[in-house]
Amino acid sequence: MIEVQSYLEEIQQASREQRKLLSVLIDPDKFEENRALDFFQKLPEKTTHVFVGGSTVEEGRTCEVVKAIKNLINLPVLLFPGDHSQISAYADVLLFLSLISGRNPEFLIEQQVRSVEKIRNTDLEIIPTGYILIDGGKETSVEKVSNTKPLDKDNIIQIVNTALAGQYSGKKLIYLESGSGAKFPVSADIIRSVRSVLDIPLIVGGGIRSKSQLQEAYDAGADLVVIGTAFENGSFQS
Repeated sequence: MIEVQSYLEEIQQASREQRKLLSVLIDPDKFEENRALDFFQKLPEKTTHVFVGGSTVEEGRTCEVVKAIKNLINLPVLLFPGDHSQISAYADVLLFLSLISGRNPEFLIEQQVRSVEKIRNTDLEIIPTGYILIDGGKETSVEKVSNTKPLDKDNIIQIVNTALAGQYSGKKLIYLESGSGAKFPVSADIIRSVRSVLDIPLIVGGGIRSKSQLQEAYDAGADLVVIGTAFENGSFQS
């Protein structure tokens, strides 16, 4: 009998082999089903995953979008939810996020507790993920919704220690993000410093608008890079 890898194991193996992964992030409230086929035909050639989520999403909208995506492409769909209402059993994976850069219990444990009844009887693969918001030069919707502040981009020691605290507390992935539409992405220095101490895969997103910035994140040690706003609005530069 062939043992099938979990999605987490696939990410872990890619990290060990230094195979870089790429995801496009879809905000359900901005997704247009009538343009979906054209949207997916324009996916970067090396796209390996699709993330779905937003800071605020209309109730039930995530399920509609995930079903539409699954009907059009075969890539794994990972939920990147802003709250417990954005959970869909039609997806493949739930990134079980804790906003460890903030100190608001609502996004450290309360939303997670509220989500349990929705996920306990699904086939979703649950991946505990430490989510770290880093200052990207503008106030983001994550800040507003979570009522937390991002970590100072110049305080690399604090960022590194926060990432390690996430790993030590059992997170299987660490996600560094500068927020949707950030003026600038997470710096190579930050990525390199965090990668050098982690034993788990590192995801990086926010503010990446060009292939050169994408490659810079990879070179610094990101295992999986997420492109969101720049791809949605067609401004991602080759």
